[in-house]
Amino acid sequence: MTTDATTAPPGIPALSWPVQGRNLEPGTLGDQLDPDGPTLMAFLRHAGCCFCRELIGDLRRAAARRPGFPRVILVHQGTVADGDELIARLWPTARAVADPEGRLYLAFGVPRGGGLEMFGPRSCLAAVRAVAKGNGVGRKVGDAWTLPTLVALEGGRVVWEHRGTHAGDHPDLGRVPHRDV
Repeated sequence: MTTDATTAPPGIPALSWPVQGRNLEPGTLGDQLDPDGPTLMAFLRHAGCCFCRELIGDLRRAAARRPGFPRVILVHQGTVADGDELIARLWPTARAVADPEGRLYLAFGVPRGGGLEMFGPRSCLAAVRAVAKGNGVGRKVGDAWTLPTLVALEGGRVVWEHRGTHAGDHPDLGRVPHRDV
């Protein structure tokens, strides 16, 4: 489910939390945000998921093709090393936050699914799409029941979000808020 112009309560506490990962500025989650426009946080399902790999590739292509596409921060459920293993192959220059304890997933309300969301007809059709793009399955790192979630932040508030309704539910990236260039 994609929504526009959502507002979060003032002061998202997680923005003050220190983060570690790949290609990050030293400091907090808030230090990673683009001060001049939106930042898109993509909460990945788990490292071995074909949908996770597909989303990383789709985001990489959108960022390369669309001027003003927001800064992307991938959030994954593994350690820094786990993230490096996955992201170095798929998007070496991507910024990625390691969240092995799932604190950011919880803070941003990333939902979990059940059997229908993971193995139902919509997920099966999405799996065909992901595999047709060359995405396979790898080692599971993280909670396999996590649903895909993307959140755009600007000025310390949520300005757009997509909360997946099934494992392979990816948004139309053309609807993601971008910077004017």
